[in-house]
Amino acid sequence: MTRPSWAPEGIDLERPSASRVYDYFIGGLHNFEIDRALAEQLAAFSPSIPETMRANRELLRRCVRFLAESGIDQFLDIGSGIPTVGNVHEVAHAVDPSARVVYVDIDPVAVAHSGAILDGDPNAAVIHADAAEPAKILADPQVRALIDFDRPVAVLLLGVLHFLAEDADPAGCVAVLREAVAPGSYLAITHATLDGQPAEVLEAQKLSGRTSTEIVLRTHEQISTYFDGWTLLEPGVVHLPLWRPEDPADVGENPWESGAFGGLARKD
Repeated sequence: MTRPSWAPEGIDLERPSASRVYDYFIGGLHNFEIDRALAEQLAAFSPSIPETMRANRELLRRCVRFLAESGIDQFLDIGSGIPTVGNVHEVAHAVDPSARVVYVDIDPVAVAHSGAILDGDPNAAVIHADAAEPAKILADPQVRALIDFDRPVAVLLLGVLHFLAEDADPAGCVAVLREAVAPGSYLAITHATLDGQPAEVLEAQKLSGRTSTEIVLRTHEQISTYFDGWTLLEPGVVHLPLWRPEDPADVGENPWESGAFGGLARKD
């Protein structure tokens, strides 16, 4: 396999990457045959998975646009993946070109490609870090250079907490971030759910173990606890298409088939 310029040496191109699988599902171009093969296996088990991925990206766009229009000009996107097909800095900068964005991801491929996209943009940066180590993220020099934690900031945890096993203490990780941000800050979370999932989705979840980041499905109740200490905005923790749709037609007949919940909350 010819190694493209955006895939650094040392990256195993023969093992699927969760970020590249996600990139494939949302229509990106930064993925390999091994990623596409796994994506198709996942979709064969659960045909709704591609739509879930796209629903997550659409929620990201709606959420970031809302936050930027509300005056938030700092974004910390943890578990950002490959910033393609309309990511945070594109949406935020369309509202406020001076908005500052820091992407965080554990996948070296996602980080390498992010760096190439963001090269020359003084208001955006990417760091290689683990969502399970929020204190290290908060102390990173690039984060500190762009994000002023004495002012409101939006912390985005979209599609990342379900990659943290219970022994990584996802609730504790969110609590560390909550304590670090100023009043008026926001927290956005999307998370794959165990609720109402048919057997084929549970089988598809097992396939995620072939990547370096296995997915952990959780209940609505479990996901909602991650917002403890925050004030949830309407409509609360809901299936992805139900979070402030721009058009009622976007919701579809069965929004629960998105297989994930999302919500946005403010620190008062």
